[in-house]
Amino acid sequence: METTVATDRAAAREPGRRAAATVRRLARLPDEGRATAWCALVVLAAVSVVLGCRAVDTDGITPVPQLLAFLPWLLVPALLGLLLGVAARWPLGCGWALLAAAVTGWFIQPYDPGPAPAPDGPVAARLRVLTANLEFGQATDGLLAALRRERPDVVSVQECDAGCADALGSAAVRRAYPYRIVVTGSPAEGSAILSNHPLTRERDVPGELSMPGAVARVAGVRLRLQVAHPMPPMPGQLDVWRTELGRLRTYAAGRGDQPTLIAGDFNATQDHAAFRDLLDTGMRDSARAAGVSRTPSWPSTTTPVLGAQIDHVLVSDALRPRTARFLDLGNTDHRALLVDLDLYAR
Repeated sequence: METTVATDRAAAREPGRRAAATVRRLARLPDEGRATAWCALVVLAAVSVVLGCRAVDTDGITPVPQLLAFLPWLLVPALLGLLLGVAARWPLGCGWALLAAAVTGWFIQPYDPGPAPAPDGPVAARLRVLTANLEFGQATDGLLAALRRERPDVVSVQECDAGCADALGSAAVRRAYPYRIVVTGSPAEGSAILSNHPLTRERDVPGELSMPGAVARVAGVRLRLQVAHPMPPMPGQLDVWRTELGRLRTYAAGRGDQPTLIAGDFNATQDHAAFRDLLDTGMRDSARAAGVSRTPSWPSTTTPVLGAQIDHVLVSDALRPRTARFLDLGNTDHRALLVDLDLYAR
């Protein structure tokens, strides 16, 4: 027991010893390289904290969740750290930077909980699904144009204000989508499900923003539909964000063998542990399945060059994505996501 305690104490002191050794090495660098090396140290330490949280499957505290949303872009500070390490002639820093870049590259690979099982039964129907965050209803006109142009069968709408609700109640929209669930509230709170298949209202997933649920009857198959719109991971609101993503996970885990589709603004990417927990229930990201994983959907002002994919259509095994496209609606900070699916009858 004494040997074990001594070993544990030594292990506990090891990180401190390593940090002290790093500081001593920096202190021995030439004066002209010391400041550059310290800059590299700060940059690489910040990158390593974010990568460390990703590696141990936690979202951490602010600002880690916010930075995790843009994980692929950690390659930029990692390479900056390498340049600074080279300029300072600091071999340890150069190795550290290369390791950080390699780990980032590893995590950039699309996350997949495992291979999908073979389809069970014939294709009962082909569905087109659209999800769109309208940013307080500002993109209502863009949504209506997309409905006329793309003719989706099922639509998940987030941030549908009173004007949006009125527009969705127009005669033209009602003819195309005679079945609907519209939840009103503040401009950010309102949500809707539109369908050209019969709908039955289900219990909503609780949240600060409305997340209605329903069951659609499609070619004799009961298809569970759920809008996703958890609160974003803002400083001081991380517990709410985690809790609401956890409720969506509970909904997904309780689906049994029922075909299930969850679509919306998840305010999370595959680099967030809370979102991966949801995928680990067996739900699959349609964009990933269709080969467009990590296509940025937010913020629209910098997409598709820079951004994060936080808008998703998640499906159970009875639904197979064929194609996925991101659409620019205008007047919203999100891009819409349009997915074509095969629904299998069991």
